[in-house]
Amino acid sequence: MKMAFSLKGIRVPHRKNTADMTAVRMPVPSKVVLLTAMHIGTPAKPVVKVGDKVSVGTLVAEQDGVISSPVYSSVSGTVKSVADTVLSSGKIAPAITIESDGEMTPDENISVPQVNSKEDFIEAVKKSGIVGLGGAGFPTYVKFATDKKIDTLVINGAECEPYITSDSITITMVERAEEILLAIETADKYFNFENIIIGIEQNKPSAIVKMKEIAAKNSKIQVKVLKSMYPQGSEKVLIYNAMGRVISAGQLPVDVGCIVCNSSTMATIGKYLKTGMPLVEKVITVDGGAVKDPKNVVAPIGTPIGDVFEFCGGFKSEPEKVIYGGPMMGITVPDLSVPVLKQTNALVALDKKEATPGKTTACIRCGKCTNQCPLGLNPASIAKAYKNNDVEMLEKLGADICMLCGCCAYICPAKRPLIETNTLAKNMLLDEQAKKEEGNA
Repeated sequence: MKMAFSLKGIRVPHRKNTADMTAVRMPVPSKVVLLTAMHIGTPAKPVVKVGDKVSVGTLVAEQDGVISSPVYSSVSGTVKSVADTVLSSGKIAPAITIESDGEMTPDENISVPQVNSKEDFIEAVKKSGIVGLGGAGFPTYVKFATDKKIDTLVINGAECEPYITSDSITITMVERAEEILLAIETADKYFNFENIIIGIEQNKPSAIVKMKEIAAKNSKIQVKVLKSMYPQGSEKVLIYNAMGRVISAGQLPVDVGCIVCNSSTMATIGKYLKTGMPLVEKVITVDGGAVKDPKNVVAPIGTPIGDVFEFCGGFKSEPEKVIYGGPMMGITVPDLSVPVLKQTNALVALDKKEATPGKTTACIRCGKCTNQCPLGLNPASIAKAYKNNDVEMLEKLGADICMLCGCCAYICPAKRPLIETNTLAKNMLLDEQAKKEEGNA
């Protein structure tokens, strides 16, 4: 199925309450819990045992397979446990708990990577432990390790969800502009891109100004100012709106000659190239109606999120729902003991008013869900096919290409649970397709 892209989408509340706040480093946590599955793909393989002493940047879990990513200690201290834990997906993978000594001593083996070729650059990104830091969590090195002809590097600075400001507004694109430039120019040295595009929504003027400053240092770099519309930050939508290229079902950005990286991802690559320190901390927006003192926080990866909220003054009201990420595509957490992940860009605690859904009524066939879908899908028809267990119809309707952005559910006047239904329908179709592939093997 070919995607029917357009400038469709929705306007969501801005709520960038922390837009002008620089990131504040929180105190060293008493412990961190490092999941070995903080990325899409195979969990990393633990290489430490209980009682081992570790430092900041010590490898604690090695990459295990092509689609995988290493994990490094974010504190100095002692390994207290290496045990299986249940992930948000319901799957089980090892987690490494480290008791901090409070010293944050860096690993003595940290060194600046030597990059003298395309292969060296890809290996450096692999060893850095960097994954898609905007929330996707895809191992970044895999994007660069392609045999396909790549002519364009796209830097994603859209950050279109409510609340989140950790990626593009002040924290990354303004304060870490030189690290972004270093990563861009190092990659360009070995890939020789024809175009380097930095896409930023028009409601981020400080980021636009700063990125235009670095663009002036490299004639290949162009800043594309995009409409402020959700889901502008989806890489498939971003590529279409910035370049006019359409990614069909089953394709990736590399199939249309593009590599897309989030602005924080590029800044962290730049930092690794400059210092040799792998990914061990994240800048996180902490906000929502229940948060007493919203902030942008620098937190060690693995910090229990309850510690992060406590650093932000705790809660001014009992949170009804706490989310990894933003309110549109974020994942609800079970409790405050879960840790900060590599791909955590925000922690949003919603109060009762924000989190209580409207009353669901019958579909009135208004067509708003289809009209606003960036991919031109028909969520109402997908819901009907799912209810009827009609897998053939789900395939015809393209349920498998739904990116679960939530535009349909947000715009629906009947408050139908369309995003939940789309998720179930997509999984039903993908499961059936997997069974067919197994049968044909």
